[in-house]
Amino acid sequence: MSQKQPSKPDTNLYRLEDQIGFKLRLANQKHLELFAEQMPETTSTQFAILARLFADGALSQNHLGRRVGMDAATTKGVVDRLRAKGWVKSRASKTDLRRLDISLTPDGEEFAARAIETAKEISARTTANLSTREAERLLALLDKL
Repeated sequence: MSQKQPSKPDTNLYRLEDQIGFKLRLANQKHLELFAEQMPETTSTQFAILARLFADGALSQNHLGRRVGMDAATTKGVVDRLRAKGWVKSRASKTDLRRLDISLTPDGEEFAARAIETAKEISARTTANLSTREAERLLALLDKL
């Protein structure tokens, strides 16, 4: 009695190159390459923390993490690295001693201001092949995801 060979999947039904996750990963890789090239002093996750603090002012470490879409452990590690660079400081909250409030140092504010301008250039380079309308539409569609 012969055993039936497993059928080979129909590759026409699934093309990796056509999948949203694959395309998002490639777009993210391109963006991160541009980021590393234009802002070698920091990582994109560190920049997210700096930009959020620059825009919002002091935040609890927990709230800061939520505002930038990072889990608590990642946020703590990023904040620790930024503190070592002298760009952020932490202190016990005046309203809840269990919380740590994170804020920019003067050096952190100076760096963040320059970095935000560079980040605008990075975003423009990332979307350089799109019209203004296409770039706006892409952002709106990504918000829906």
